[in-house]
Amino acid sequence: MKKILFLPLLQMQSGHHQVADALMDLIKTHTNNLIVKKIDLLSYTNRSLEKMISNGYLNWIRYAPETYNLAYNHFFYVPEAKSPAFKWYQPLFLKKMEQLLQEENPDLLVCTHGFPSYLLSILKKKGKCTIPVINVYTDFFVNSVWGKDGIDAHFVPSQQVKETLAEEFQIPKNRMFVTGIPVHEEITRNTKARKMNPVRPKILIAGGNSGLGGIRKLLEELKHSSELDYLVLCGKNKKLYDEILSWKLAHITPLPYLSSRSAMNDLYQEVDAIMTKPGGVTVSETLHKRLPTFVHSMLPGQEKINLRCLKEQKLVFMIDQERPIEQQLLMVLNDSEKRAEWEQAVDSYQRGIELINKDMIIDTMVDVLYQEPLHSALNVMVRSAVLQRAGAQS
Repeated sequence: MKKILFLPLLQMQSGHHQVADALMDLIKTHTNNLIVKKIDLLSYTNRSLEKMISNGYLNWIRYAPETYNLAYNHFFYVPEAKSPAFKWYQPLFLKKMEQLLQEENPDLLVCTHGFPSYLLSILKKKGKCTIPVINVYTDFFVNSVWGKDGIDAHFVPSQQVKETLAEEFQIPKNRMFVTGIPVHEEITRNTKARKMNPVRPKILIAGGNSGLGGIRKLLEELKHSSELDYLVLCGKNKKLYDEILSWKLAHITPLPYLSSRSAMNDLYQEVDAIMTKPGGVTVSETLHKRLPTFVHSMLPGQEKINLRCLKEQKLVFMIDQERPIEQQLLMVLNDSEKRAEWEQAVDSYQRGIELINKDMIIDTMVDVLYQEPLHSALNVMVRSAVLQRAGAQS
């Protein structure tokens, strides 16, 4: 049996892990002859190092967000002529990556973080890796860490990113497939505009799990809400959950950690809009559900750049926490023209997605696995339809 190895980074649950899990579950559910496995290279190299980096990252963005933002832009979002600053520890991780490949002997590598992709690109150029590699991007832009040379296929978030990679890095378009940022198949796709609750619209608030992002300040103001109801996703932040519960307010309901994606899908269906941070996977899910998305805050680095990309495409609304929040929500929700403009932006985004269903994604991954010629997204679509019809007739 063929083995697919997924490569996120760090152990903390992030978009890199969520995307890897979504694709792994897709393969496990819809194929029966492929083995999937997920390994974090940092933990594989040194568990203590991984813990130190994870804790250091969380403390950095909590206590010195502006310096993290400067560092991110300097090291990870730089022109291609200036290579990422990994020279001093590159030999260690290249050696560990080679060791990992020898031990696991995979037939396909799927990178959901830029650093493993960067290392594999170097090994490919040196002739030390012949295993096919897919980059699956988990933000609405591509930072400079991601490997480009020697990568066999790219699952990109948008047509804009596809054009950028083609122009700046001369990546052939038949190696790039617009998937959006992949979400789990239990998060079902809405293709039509949603009807808003005519009585008291419900707003889902996300982003409180880590205790980052200033969500308490936002909730303090919403205590005095008069026209909207709020459901607050607290995740594993029990302190936040208990605090909201102690308020005993009918219009603000805290929700504990939801382990079931099906339950999360039901929650998306229940609410009329969401306030969240611009994390790649979360916004990809809300676009998938056609759920009006308001950004209440952002973490430095990736989320700041995500927000810029999303605003350029008119896919989200920015909340100014210095102005009345409920008023800003109602100005959009009650304005048919603003809603229609947002719907058009979502239509444009969804039309740009080329691998629109699970069969097309699996077909493309299998082609890379068996090193079959990669065709245009249109050919993938036609082939997938033919395979589906053949399966229905058998």
